[in-house]
Amino acid sequence: MPVNKPRSRLTVEGMDRTPHRTFLRAMGLDEEAMARPFVGVVSTQGENTPCSLGLKTQTEAAKTGVVMGGGWPFEFTTVSVSDGLSMNHRGMRMSLVSRELIADSVEAVVRGHAYDALVGFGGCDKTLPGLMMAMVRLNCPSVFMYGGAMLPGQWRGAPVSTVNAYEGIGAVIAGTMSEADLASMEVACSPTVGACPGQFTANTMAMVSETLGLALPGTAMMPAVFSERLALARASGQAVVRILDGHGPLPRDLVTRKSLENACAAVAATGGSTNAGLHLPAIAHEAGIVFTLDDVAAVFQRTPLIADLQPGGRYLARDLHYAGGVQAVLRALLDGGYLHGDALTLSGATLAQSLATAPGPDGAVVRATDQALHATGGVVVLKGTLAPQGALVKIAGLKTLVFEGPARVFECEEDCTQAVRERAYAAGDVLIIRNEGPVGGPGMREMLGTTALIYGQGMGEQVALITDGRFSGATRGLCIGYVGPEAAAGGPLALVVDGDRVRIDCAQARLDLLVSEDELARRALHWTPNLRQPLAGVLEKYARLVGPAYLGAVTHSGNMAWPEG
Repeated sequence: MPVNKPRSRLTVEGMDRTPHRTFLRAMGLDEEAMARPFVGVVSTQGENTPCSLGLKTQTEAAKTGVVMGGGWPFEFTTVSVSDGLSMNHRGMRMSLVSRELIADSVEAVVRGHAYDALVGFGGCDKTLPGLMMAMVRLNCPSVFMYGGAMLPGQWRGAPVSTVNAYEGIGAVIAGTMSEADLASMEVACSPTVGACPGQFTANTMAMVSETLGLALPGTAMMPAVFSERLALARASGQAVVRILDGHGPLPRDLVTRKSLENACAAVAATGGSTNAGLHLPAIAHEAGIVFTLDDVAAVFQRTPLIADLQPGGRYLARDLHYAGGVQAVLRALLDGGYLHGDALTLSGATLAQSLATAPGPDGAVVRATDQALHATGGVVVLKGTLAPQGALVKIAGLKTLVFEGPARVFECEEDCTQAVRERAYAAGDVLIIRNEGPVGGPGMREMLGTTALIYGQGMGEQVALITDGRFSGATRGLCIGYVGPEAAAGGPLALVVDGDRVRIDCAQARLDLLVSEDELARRALHWTPNLRQPLAGVLEKYARLVGPAYLGAVTHSGNMAWPEG
């Protein structure tokens, strides 16, 4: 039995808990089951996205593992919003909001039912950080497991995924692809359940889960449809009971400044999603650690790009799995001196100890650090007069790191997308989409629909796009997001007018508006916030509570304590 009395005993012990026990008996529990620790098993299983459609079999395996370990599982589900299906319309405002809804809902169930431990399964982009945030907030014995990526499709002898479908629309508009070819490719792009197969947000945050130590090694890059996932899910269920018995670390033992820096290094080394720059500060916030975009930037700057992964590179999650998975990346980084080897892992061993038998780099998918693809990470934090609090750009695969041009200003995503569809822009333009930040949107929409059109039209590096909104991990091209302060807060982005010169220097990590301070001060005197429709419901609450992007766009004060008893 656990070293400390399980919290769940609040619900089963004593005469005044007779009604509680009747509810448990109604669910099939007997005396032996009620004597065990209670473990919540949560997933985002549902029929609204292929990312979560295959989680049920994995949660069932985890429940078996919990019973094998000596606990009793209670399965429940929480929401997910499919980034793929909410992209490029107003529904995308709900995507980042769902991260907070997931964390809050899991907290409500675990605290409300006094569960002793938690196993969590996520699939789509925001479900991963949402569940990890809940685990760190609760600080109960916890194990996270990613549901896995889908296998890529095959079209005319080449691998394809959803991002090819997005970019294909732009190619049709540009006249370089026929609608018939696009329709043919559409059928091939997503052949199985699972998340997008490149190093986009879901796979990036899965890598983060292993690096932070919240997940078992080997779970992140294994494809969703591999049966070996069931064994790993059972092992996750057994592991959480071992931790509950006092044989492993709690989430806040794992999420430390050192492990957060390790996670940043893993993102940078693999050219991962820019969304990690938003999610890592949010996870840190739950542990009471102030970890800002500046902290992320410092690690990105000192970490080499060593994995050749899409969207900037050639390979997919499946290929990295065969090359040794996350452990191969971490081993290469550790050997090169880029990780804190004394950070803890889920087993209680240090990261260095757990990587002792990990495979080395294969030289293709993963390189040694002295053979890096780029001297600094695949993601860069830019700062300057246009982004005093910072902005994020993915440079993996970019040929152009310096760009200067005139601004074309759009007040929302739809206006810019319409201009792109009509090809009403020119090479050399800097397209600016504002009023799409956490408050201004509200909800900080991703812009993959717009960026993919630009790339599909063959203009990916002939124009730049800057926004206070977000980008999908699948975005490629010279696309800069998360600009802070956002326009709705009166940041410099709000003061840009058509024709202003904007300079981007990714090599020097600079993003500057080439307008004098006096002129900006004059404009600020006449600035008023962009008018939007009155809000209600969840977006109204979110806009009132959400903080700035450089702190993770969080909605509460962090490091929450909970009175026991």
